[in-house]
Amino acid sequence: MIDKTRDHGGNIGAAMAQFGGQPSAWIDLSTGINRIAYPIPALPPKAWHSLPDAAEMAAALAAAQEHYGSSAPAMICAGAQAAIQMIPQLRPIGRAAVLSPSYNEHAACLRAQGWRVLDAPDLAAMRGADLAVVVNPNNPDGRVFSPDDLLALLPEVGLLIVDESFGDVAPQASLLPYAGQEKLLILRSFGKFWGLAGARFGLVFGPQADIDHLRALAGPWPVSGPALHIARMAYADRAWADASRARLAQDAAKMDDLARAAGWGVLGGCDLFRLYQTPNAAAAQARLARAHIWSRIFPYSTTWLRLGPAGAAQEWDRLAAALG
Repeated sequence: MIDKTRDHGGNIGAAMAQFGGQPSAWIDLSTGINRIAYPIPALPPKAWHSLPDAAEMAAALAAAQEHYGSSAPAMICAGAQAAIQMIPQLRPIGRAAVLSPSYNEHAACLRAQGWRVLDAPDLAAMRGADLAVVVNPNNPDGRVFSPDDLLALLPEVGLLIVDESFGDVAPQASLLPYAGQEKLLILRSFGKFWGLAGARFGLVFGPQADIDHLRALAGPWPVSGPALHIARMAYADRAWADASRARLAQDAAKMDDLARAAGWGVLGGCDLFRLYQTPNAAAAQARLARAHIWSRIFPYSTTWLRLGPAGAAQEWDRLAAALG
C-alpha cells in the first residue's frame, strides 16, 4: 500500500501503469531536478574498482567547501535524504516543528523515530521546539526565508535544520556564511541543481560535534567512488553553474507564461520547480500525462500542481502542445 504521507515525484512506473508508454517516451517534470544535467566526465577505472579512500572523500568535500565559500565542518552523505534519516538520532527524542507544507520526509523520519511533530505554518510557531526544520527555498511553494529571520529563530529552538536542497538557485537566502554555529545544521543536495540525482550525493554543514556524530552514523563509505569523482569535477566548474543558474531563471519565467496561457495561476516555486493553481489538479496531471509528461500533485490539495522546467527544445515543444 502506498503511504500518501510520503509520496514523491519521479514515480514514472506508476505513470506508465496508468497512461502507458515506455520510459524513454516520458518527460519527467515532477521532481524539481534540472533537466539539462552536468555532463558526466570520464571516470577513471579506479572509481569503479576500488572502495573510496579518505583522500577521495577529502577532495570532493574540499571542492564543495570551495564552491560554497565555507570552511565550516561538513560531511558527505548519500543525498540530503540520508541526512534527513539520520538527524533524528542527533538529539534525545522530544518535540519537533517542521515548516509545513514541505518536503514530507522530514516529518516522516522524525515521527518514525518517536518524535512528536508539529506542522508549523510559519517561523513563529516553531519557537520552543527541541528540533526545528525549515526547507529554504521551501518545497513546494517556494517560500524563501531571509538569513536574518532564520538566525533570529536559532536561539528559540534546540536544533535548527535548514534544508537548502534547492538553494543553488537562491544563493542570497543561504545560511552557509553562518555555517558552523552551534545548533545549526545546513543540508545541501547535489542531484537537483546539477541534474544528477542518481549520484546520491549530499552535504551537511554544521558544528564539529554534530558532523562527527553524523559521520559515525553514515559509516566509512557513505557514497560511491564515481559520485565522489563527478561531484569534485562539477563543484569546480563555476562557469557551468553560473550559466545553468541564468538559464533556469529564464526557463522558470517561460514555464509561468505557458501555465498562465493554460488558465492556471502561479502560486510560487523556485527556478527548479513551479507551483500552479489549477481548477482540478488530478485532471491537469492526467491531461499532461496523456502526452507522456509527468507532474506532481499533492494529497493535501485538490488544486496544486508542481512542474519543473523542461530541458531540450523538443521537450518545450511537447509541453506547449500539451498545455495549448
